[in-house]
Amino acid sequence: MAFSRPQLERFAARERDRFEDMLKDFVEVPSVSADPAHKPDVERVAELGAATLRAMGGRAELHRVAGVSPVVLGSFDSGPERPTITVYNHLDVQPASKETEPWRSEPFRLTKQGDVYFGRGTTDDKGPALTALLGARAAIEAGVRVNIRFLWETEEEIGSPHFAETLRAIGPSAKTDAVVVSDTVWISRSRPSLSAGLRGLQRISFHLETAETDQHSGTTGGAARNPVAELAQLASEIFDAKTGRVKVPGFYDDVEKLSAAQIKDFKAAGFSVKSFVSDHGFKSIRTKDPLEVMKRIWAMPTFEVHGLVGGYTGPGVKTIVPPRAELKCSMRLVPKMKGEKLVKLIKAFVKKRHPDVRIETDPGAPAYKGITSGPYVEAAKRGIQFAFGKTPVFVREGGTIGAVLSMEQILKCPIVFLGLSLPHHGYHAPNENFDWGQAGGGIVAFAKFFEEVAKV
Repeated sequence: MAFSRPQLERFAARERDRFEDMLKDFVEVPSVSADPAHKPDVERVAELGAATLRAMGGRAELHRVAGVSPVVLGSFDSGPERPTITVYNHLDVQPASKETEPWRSEPFRLTKQGDVYFGRGTTDDKGPALTALLGARAAIEAGVRVNIRFLWETEEEIGSPHFAETLRAIGPSAKTDAVVVSDTVWISRSRPSLSAGLRGLQRISFHLETAETDQHSGTTGGAARNPVAELAQLASEIFDAKTGRVKVPGFYDDVEKLSAAQIKDFKAAGFSVKSFVSDHGFKSIRTKDPLEVMKRIWAMPTFEVHGLVGGYTGPGVKTIVPPRAELKCSMRLVPKMKGEKLVKLIKAFVKKRHPDVRIETDPGAPAYKGITSGPYVEAAKRGIQFAFGKTPVFVREGGTIGAVLSMEQILKCPIVFLGLSLPHHGYHAPNENFDWGQAGGGIVAFAKFFEEVAKV
């Protein structure tokens, strides 16, 4: 017997209190993977994940290599001859602070306002993870003939540096027919979307030290070098801050030109510059042409400055020449671009102009070119259509999920996307939030998705 929408909506309504209780438990663990001080919290959120999967009736194990942050593997098996689908999410989060950012509530305390849940991790990615879990619970209770696995990572926000190694170490128990990723964003509430690709990420930082301590700008200024100013100049040499255009020779050599069909899909996606500006709280952006904005956020590489650290930042002006500074940057990559190649180009470019600038990089995450057809994609489309009454469109995702390419290569299976977040939910931003409309609808969508997978 096939699911009916009212049947699943009743299930979601019945489970709302449980969803909110679980979301509170997860959000209030500050699992910031980028901060070594939060390593115990990252461990704690993994333990919570495993305990939650067991409480739902599944098996759960923690897997790790070389003592690094664990990966949680949960299993709800119904029979060896039945199809197996794995849901991927991550339980680590970005840093957040009410003292230094305009949070209206404590970031690591779940705050409910009507149907909206505020807190770090609510939409990226704890809320969608728990939504998928309850969708699985609905399918399991209904006897849907499918094996469901959950792969919950704890290093996604730092580029998944150990995920591939851990996945290989897990071995046969991770074997699956397909993976569904729920960590992507719709165009708007009225326009559901499925991802057809992800940009890659390469972090890079520039360091300059010209003295041992602060020096008086009156007695040394003019003769002393100023590392903050020099790194600011370096940033302007690497790229044009007004247009975003990178000036390093060879940077764009491997960028694929969009096909006529891809441009047609972009134009048909229902993207609105007005909504984009409003959802993200912008006062102005570099262009107001819709197609140009879509190209820039989905299909073109970037160079971004995230912070320039150094000198005096307290109240008033302290008249010193700072001794050292750091410029924190990253690049978003599109398919065929290689982070290692870009790093070499930038290092050569910088060495000619600023030979004593030291450059540090982390392992990069490559771009991913997704699929837009096949039985699992169709199952995801039908799940969204069934739950929200609207057919999703295919767009590319401007962000990066480093684990996706690893899963495709190691598990040798198709990867599909069934994201639930909205632009104004605030990925990585202050006042990050998720809402019951997306969570409740998402429970219905995932349950229907699992039912459709059982037919594959």
